[in-house]
Amino acid sequence: MFLTLPTLLTWARIVAIPLIVGVFHLQMAPAHQNLLATVLFITVALTDWADGYLARKLNQTSSFGAFLDPVADKFLVCAALLVLLEQQRVDALVALVIVGREIAISALREWMAQIGASRSVAVHVLGKVKTTVQMVAIPFLLYDGLLFGMINTRLWGTWLIYLAAVLTIWSMVYYLQKALPEIRAKAR
Repeated sequence: MFLTLPTLLTWARIVAIPLIVGVFHLQMAPAHQNLLATVLFITVALTDWADGYLARKLNQTSSFGAFLDPVADKFLVCAALLVLLEQQRVDALVALVIVGREIAISALREWMAQIGASRSVAVHVLGKVKTTVQMVAIPFLLYDGLLFGMINTRLWGTWLIYLAAVLTIWSMVYYLQKALPEIRAKAR
């Protein structure tokens, strides 16, 4: 179903991604760019929760929505990491680890689905914790200042994005371990 409310929210999330990137090309004070990008990111990220909630509540879940939702999430995170890399607020290695894992696990899930073993790489709590840490770290790094005059968001964001990178590797190893028996069985 292409035009349900949950799917429209997911499409809106994808369409909003260039706005977050574009903020840093506007002629305004860096502090205003940071604040606007942070507010946009948080708003867009909240639509991820909203579309899932509404899909279940309105009984409008679909295989298309199940496909599009994680794609939108990955676009959002990758775009934000590229902006943070350009702004020199995240290390290239951290961005590469996170983006590389997303590509690798997406490919693994697609392959496992093709061989009829998608349940072995179903979303696990470790992946959800990794995503949560990322989604807190990114707005902290986008804001890049003192929040409420006392919280150094660059410092906290940096620690959280490093934690997200560790969780990223850990979750990738977990998913690969879960898939390995199926891979070995199909290779025979």
